[in-house]
Order: sequence, then structure tokens, then C-alpha cells
Amino acid sequence: MNKRQCFALDLKEDPLLIAEYDFWHKSANGWPEIRKSIIDNKILDMQIYRTGNRLFMIMETSIDFNIEEKAVQDAANPKVQEWEQLMWKFQQPLPWAKEGEKWVSMALIFQL
Repeated sequence: MNKRQCFALDLKEDPLLIAEYDFWHKSANGWPEIRKSIIDNKILDMQIYRTGNRLFMIMETSIDFNIEEKAVQDAANPKVQEWEQLMWKFQQPLPWAKEGEKWVSMALIFQL
């Protein structure tokens, strides 16, 4: 059994920055070390959708995925930190995000 987690984040409202963010997220332009880090951390599938400057991420993970463990591993991975620094050029926290929080977890409010 897998579990699904959804997150939201905003991009800065600048068409050039948004276009560059989209560029970095095309398969051909992504960093292989980031893809490996995602897979190594029990994330089975990840999708990011965008409307305007709002991002929506869906993660399908193994049942034993632990987001706190992933955060610790990411903090210790220089390439992930380099990627996060680059991405922060484009991103801005949601108004209700906690201090230092980027991607905000979304609550499931409806399921068919």
C-alpha cells in the first residue's frame, strides 16, 4: 500500500522567473542527483502542477515514508541543498506558511 501527500507553494509573480522554473522542471533539465534523492527516499512518484504562480505537488510514497527523515537526509546532501538554493530564487512561501516552511502540506477535504 502507498500513501499520497499533497503540498502547495507559490512562485514569485514574475513571468521570466516562472518560465525559468518551468525550464528546470523539464525532464531534460532536471538534475539526476535530485531525481536519485527523491527515489532513494521512498518516493514512488512525484508530480508538480502549476496554475499562474501557484504550485501543487502530489507525492506517492511507500507506506513507511517519513518526511522528517527525508528532511534530515536532504539537509546532509550538498547537491540537494544547491538545488534548493537555486529553487528559492523562484519560490515564495504561502502567507500562512510557518517560519522556514516552503512546501505546505494540504489537507484532503473531499474524496470520491
